Amino acid sequence: MTATTPETFNPDATIAEIFSSAEGRKDPYSRYRSLRENTPVHVSPEGALWYLSNFEDCRTVLRDPRLGKTPRDVVRPSLDGAPESLRAQRSEDAPASSMLFLNPPDHTRLRSLVSREFTPKRIDDLRPRMDALAAPMLDGMARAGTADVMEELAWRLPVAVIGELVGVPEEDRESFRGTVRDLVVLLEVGASAEENERGIAAGARLRIYFRELIAKKRLNPTEDLLTALIAVEEAGDRLSEEELITTMILLFAAGFETTTNLIGNGLWLLMRYPEQFQLLREQPNLMGGFIEEVLRFEAPVQLNARWSFAEIEIGGFTIPAGRTVVTFLGGANRDPQRFPNPETFDITRTDNQPLSFGFGIHHCLGAHLARAEGKAVFEALLDRFSVIEPTEIDPPWHGFTLRGLERLPVRLQ
Repeated sequence: MTATTPETFNPDATIAEIFSSAEGRKDPYSRYRSLRENTPVHVSPEGALWYLSNFEDCRTVLRDPRLGKTPRDVVRPSLDGAPESLRAQRSEDAPASSMLFLNPPDHTRLRSLVSREFTPKRIDDLRPRMDALAAPMLDGMARAGTADVMEELAWRLPVAVIGELVGVPEEDRESFRGTVRDLVVLLEVGASAEENERGIAAGARLRIYFRELIAKKRLNPTEDLLTALIAVEEAGDRLSEEELITTMILLFAAGFETTTNLIGNGLWLLMRYPEQFQLLREQPNLMGGFIEEVLRFEAPVQLNARWSFAEIEIGGFTIPAGRTVVTFLGGANRDPQRFPNPETFDITRTDNQPLSFGFGIHHCLGAHLARAEGKAVFEALLDRFSVIEPTEIDPPWHGFTLRGLERLPVRLQ
C-alpha cells in the first residue's frame, strides 16, 4: 500500500526514528527526504495511520473538507505508543471548545467571533509597543555581553506581547513559561506518562487562572482582547465562558510558544549561515523573506494531523474514512517539487509559502502576530549588535511537533 520501496528502506523504522530517537529529532529532515523519495504516502502496518511527506499531498489534506479534526468520541491511534487509558484521559481532558480541536460549524462560529478582534491592523498597531518591550531586554543583554537568547529574549518578548494583547497582567506572565511548556507536551509525540500527567495538570491550572481573570474583567473592563471577547456578539451569538477560557488558553499559549521557537530557530540559522546573516545586514529589506525562509527551513511546527470523514484519494492512494492522516510539514517545506534547492537556506527565495502555519480553515490565527514579532526582534538585534556569535556549537533541541532550541547562548558586541 505504499510506493515502490527499496528493500533496504524501512519506512516504519524511519518514522519511529523521527518520533523517538535523539538523532531523529535532531535531524528529522534527512528522514523526511527518505520518506518523500521512497514512499511519500505510507500507511502503518495496522492501516489506521497514513503519513504524508510531500508538499502537494500535505496541502491537499489540510484544505480538503473531507478531512478535519478527530471527533471527540474517537480515540485515534497513538503516534507514540501511549497506553489507551492515558490517551483517553488526554482526549477527555483536552479543551472541548478550543478552535484547535473543532470542525465546522462550531469552528467557523468561534473563529469568526475571535478573528474580528484579532485583526492584522490591531497587531500592526502593536509594533511600537513591541519595540518598547524589547528595549530593556536588549539593554540587559548588551550590558552582559553574553546571553541565552531563548531565556532573555525569545520567550520573554512574545509572552509580554501576547500578555498585553490578551490582557494578562504583567505580574502574572513570568509564571506562565513552565505551565505552558508543560501544557504543550500534550501535542508532542513520544512524551512520557509523567510528562503527559504534568500537561493535564497544567491545563487545569490555566483554566482556573483564566476563569478568575474573566471574572475580574467583567467587573473592571480594560482595553484588551479578553475584554473585547467578553462583549463580542454576532447575530445574537456570544462566546460562552467555557469557550472564552479555552480560547484564551489557546491564544496565549500559541501566542508565545511558536513565536519563541521562530526567534530561536531564526537566530541559530543566521549564525550557522554567516553569509546570509551578512546579506540581511546589507539588505534589511530582505527581512520579510528571511522570516518566511526560517519558517520553511526550520519550521516551529513540524507536524499536523487530520481525520478522514470520507474516502479520499491522495497521491494515487485511496485513504478510507475513519483514518488519521499525518502531514509532516517539515518534510513538505523541503519538497524539491515545490521549492528549488530546498536544502539551501536562502533568504532571497521568492514564491516562498511554506505550510508552517497550516493551511485552509485551520490556518494559524496568530500567523501575522508571529511574523510581526519576528521582524521586530531581528530588526532590533541587527540594529543593536554588530557581533552575535554562538558560544555552544550544538545546543539541544526540545520537542518535535513544536520544534525549538532548549537554549541558545551567544556572545554579543
